[in-house]
Amino acid sequence: MSDFIYLASQSPRRRQLLEQMGVSCQLLLPGAEEDSEALEVVLAGESPTAYVQRVTQLKLDAAVARLKQRGLPSAPVLCSDTTVALARRIYGKPDGAVDAERMLDELAGTTHRVLTAVAVQHGRKRQKALSVSRVTFAPMSRAQIRAYVASGEPLGKAGAYAIQGRVAMFIRHISGSHSGIMGLPLHETAQLLRAAGLKI
Repeated sequence: MSDFIYLASQSPRRRQLLEQMGVSCQLLLPGAEEDSEALEVVLAGESPTAYVQRVTQLKLDAAVARLKQRGLPSAPVLCSDTTVALARRIYGKPDGAVDAERMLDELAGTTHRVLTAVAVQHGRKRQKALSVSRVTFAPMSRAQIRAYVASGEPLGKAGAYAIQGRVAMFIRHISGSHSGIMGLPLHETAQLLRAAGLKI
């Protein structure tokens, strides 16, 4: 029975969300020789649901291989990926400030989906889940978008925003999992970790 898990994610929010559940985690991050960004390339015609689930499985494959390669003690490995989608269009992490402004301009005044896939592997057993939430943004002026992007918060975030940050003042309505929108749906994650043998 493991009393901790490996978290294969650089997201401080995912670590905080696991701590909120009382789950102890050790980071299992890619080495310099791994091209983790390459895993996030969208395939032609791929739906947001297929994309986020495929990327999460690839990340987990890489993390499990990393665990073996480093000869670390056995424990469940958790991977997660979040994407923002407007209809079938996928909004990943922006390439920079201009790209972030474009994304926010397109998302402002709309209802979009936030999809977070989670996968946990312990030994040979792999479990997965998908959380889909809907977020409605109020209209945002160019000046408001520019000011938000200038804060630096949108960079490195799917869809160019962090729901727990200052963009919250433009969010009219949320339907679904707040923690899922942040990057790790706690209800689904708890079920996966229990299935992997954690007492939570």
